[in-house]
Amino acid sequence: MSHRGIASTGMLTMLIVVVASAQGQTAATATSTSPRTPWGQPDLQGVWDFGTITPLERPAELAGKQFLTEEEAANLERAAADRDARLLHQAGQRTEAGGDVGNYNNFWMDRGTRVIGTRRTSLIVHPPDGKIPPLTPEGQRRADARQEYREAHPADSWEDRSVAERCMLGFNTGPPMEPRSYNNNLQMFQTPDYLVILNEMVHDARVIPLEQGAHLPAGVRQWMGDSRARWEGDTLVIDTTNFYNKTSFSERHGATPNMRLVERLSRVDADTLVYEFTVEDPATWTSPWTVEVQMASSEDRLYGYACHEGNHGMAGILAGYRTEEREAARGSR
Repeated sequence: MSHRGIASTGMLTMLIVVVASAQGQTAATATSTSPRTPWGQPDLQGVWDFGTITPLERPAELAGKQFLTEEEAANLERAAADRDARLLHQAGQRTEAGGDVGNYNNFWMDRGTRVIGTRRTSLIVHPPDGKIPPLTPEGQRRADARQEYREAHPADSWEDRSVAERCMLGFNTGPPMEPRSYNNNLQMFQTPDYLVILNEMVHDARVIPLEQGAHLPAGVRQWMGDSRARWEGDTLVIDTTNFYNKTSFSERHGATPNMRLVERLSRVDADTLVYEFTVEDPATWTSPWTVEVQMASSEDRLYGYACHEGNHGMAGILAGYRTEEREAARGSR
């Protein structure tokens, strides 16, 4: 069940620019019936929905099981739809005094209700166990240090809060893009020379040149990295380096700015776009890992996402911690 028509705010002014099309192959292959641009390449344009209830990693209870049966997938999709319907009509519950106010209620969520088209038990297709590879010793040391710092310094300044909370980057836009709780929608625009990926979450638009020179110098870092695209058959391959020190993906998974990201886009038919990405960061993981997401063509409109416009979330968070610090200082006297 979707509430996009009332849960999103602000209309989007569309930028029309971006990438050329054509020849390639990944786990999925474009067919002769796949839409083509006027210049003859696979047409990646349109609004695409990448919401899914398939988890990123394979659950422990499904260890060794790569695919669901048709019946198992149908049962999971029915349960997800039933849960949304039940929670939509459930009476509101007041938070008890001193209790955790929690997160958004289910009204605002839009994860989708579909299992990924291939009925995989995880979005991760490599390693075969459907799990993110183990951290390297260096990666584990950094993870431990991050956790220790967060506990001791939750809000010394706004920079201690996540880039998603600060509305710098979207929760699911990456790059790479990952299905998350809501706003799992994007729109692509295409020309012979550029591809534009416009994400609904927050305000991110990646303008990706095709076959246009080398990456930026190593010292030039960008929030969403430096992307260059090329066609391999009917698959568009996007190579991204030069990440800034924080991205929504690195904060969630611990990647370094030296991560290399390779994304692949293949339109397999009129209604399906296969998105695959491989993450390589030897300073963080013991091996690369690959995710595959099937995106569905959507007739829905894309909405602007207001994020912190018109509210005082960050000011309230920082003010609250300053108050706690003053009270702690008075209590220690």
